[in-house]
Amino acid sequence: MYRYDEYDQRLIEERVAQYRFQTERYLAGGLSDDEFRPLRLHNGLYIQRHAPMLRIGTAYGMLNATQLRRLARIARDYDKGYAHFTTRQNIQFNWVELPRVPDILAELAEVQAHAIQTSGSCIRAITSDALAGVAGDEVADPRPWAEILRQWSTLHPEFAYLPRKFKVAVSGGATDRAVTAIHDLAFRLVKTDDGLLGFRVLAGGGLGRTPILAQTVREFLPWQHFLTYSEAILRTYNRFARRDNLYKSRIKILVQTLGIAEFTRQVEEEWAHLEGGPSTLTDAEVARVTGRFTVPDYHELPATDLCHAGWLKEDRAFARWVDRNVQAHKVRGYAVVTLSLKAPGRAPGDASAEQLVAIADMAEHFSFGELRVAHDQNLILADVPVAELYALWHRARAAGLATPTVGLLADLVSCPGGDYCGLALAKTLPVAAAIRERFEDLDLLHDIGEIELRMSGCMNACGHHHVGHIGILGLEKGGEEFYQVTLGGNSARDGKDAALGDVIGPSFRADQVPDVIESLVETYVEHRIGSERFSDTLRRIGASSFKTRVYGEPRQTRIPTERRVANG
Repeated sequence: MYRYDEYDQRLIEERVAQYRFQTERYLAGGLSDDEFRPLRLHNGLYIQRHAPMLRIGTAYGMLNATQLRRLARIARDYDKGYAHFTTRQNIQFNWVELPRVPDILAELAEVQAHAIQTSGSCIRAITSDALAGVAGDEVADPRPWAEILRQWSTLHPEFAYLPRKFKVAVSGGATDRAVTAIHDLAFRLVKTDDGLLGFRVLAGGGLGRTPILAQTVREFLPWQHFLTYSEAILRTYNRFARRDNLYKSRIKILVQTLGIAEFTRQVEEEWAHLEGGPSTLTDAEVARVTGRFTVPDYHELPATDLCHAGWLKEDRAFARWVDRNVQAHKVRGYAVVTLSLKAPGRAPGDASAEQLVAIADMAEHFSFGELRVAHDQNLILADVPVAELYALWHRARAAGLATPTVGLLADLVSCPGGDYCGLALAKTLPVAAAIRERFEDLDLLHDIGEIELRMSGCMNACGHHHVGHIGILGLEKGGEEFYQVTLGGNSARDGKDAALGDVIGPSFRADQVPDVIESLVETYVEHRIGSERFSDTLRRIGASSFKTRVYGEPRQTRIPTERRVANG
């Protein structure tokens, strides 16, 4: 994990002092609401449905035990005892008081954390792969590059007020676990046949009202030009994007309007003035940033552990958890563990203050004191010795963090929806709870297999519903809440290309949604061949059979009621 130097620390401390003064002026009447709005947004503060919401950034998903304990303290002392983890690897507190936000930011600065540029029309917090540094398919670790971009973009005066928010991702694996295709700007680390390291550059992605997948601007960019080419893209966007229409101001609209060929030509024309300039990276600069990262002190461990193998045979619940929540590590004798934030009765992505402390303890005891936030609203301990998995499982289960459903239907992703967000048109959490209750039987879930279900409460798509195998979007019609269903999206986590889902037909009332999801699952189970996944069956047979089951003649087959009874 990256450790701040004196410059990093001074910057965030001065930013806290600056925002404290801005808040005091606002509360004293020296700043109007309109004047204060961009200032608070650049420090992560929204005014939501019931209270202000503070969004805290993570360093491309990385947290340490000290920061987790501080987040727990903030949850207890400034909020209602919990934190919410988002699809952009951020943390949100939904019940803060506006006058106390500077105090929260000061508390964060003490542990090398902040909320700078987690909102607003600027380059927002940069995301990356939650398995960075431990995945076996990795071309190179993307975190140093994300950190270089973070340092360059933080408080960058030229890009402080872009036409609209600007989201960036950096991915290092052959499998795109950073969902790069839905970002305004994204970088995929690649190597040439002769071993030269560089990036495939994508631009123009984004969800929301007009979902569009990013397109390739450059197939190969040598790493030295990482910042200068980023600057060329941002300058092109800043110069030519619309500012007169909020809904047409994102870079995706500019790319679509110009066409990727013309957009690329303009970027290359701008880059001609920047190539080889002061922002060109050197070996020394990359080494400086890389040297600030902690390196796990891995031990020489055997490839197999007899005790672990024994517990797998003797304890079915443990074996089920390992099957769903544990992944391979590139270092022999270690494993990657997902702590599930999808326990029944809790909102997806929520963690209590007590759980945050428990996670900090587990991180210190089992995983070198570090943790990652995943895009699916779960948390990851990336460096756990295989021999320690059984002990970790007991701790995680006691803390309510061992639900063995990662990647399954009950591991659904959802924004907070109308219960909290002032932009939401419909509630998501009650619908999510109803779906999980319908599919609470673990045997049934494991039999169904991997399905990505994602839900958003409005067109802003914070739940990434467009790229779910099944997507649900909350709508408002005549003062009532309805839910639109899409099929065929893909986040690329399965190694296939990212895809946007298609609407299957008219929307549904909230009480109809669990039945609709059950109908879609039944159709899949009836048509799949062998162990074929939901997304593969859908590609093979098309959406018509699914639509017929939902909208056509009365349903004849139902998943037996007894299969819905939780066991174990």
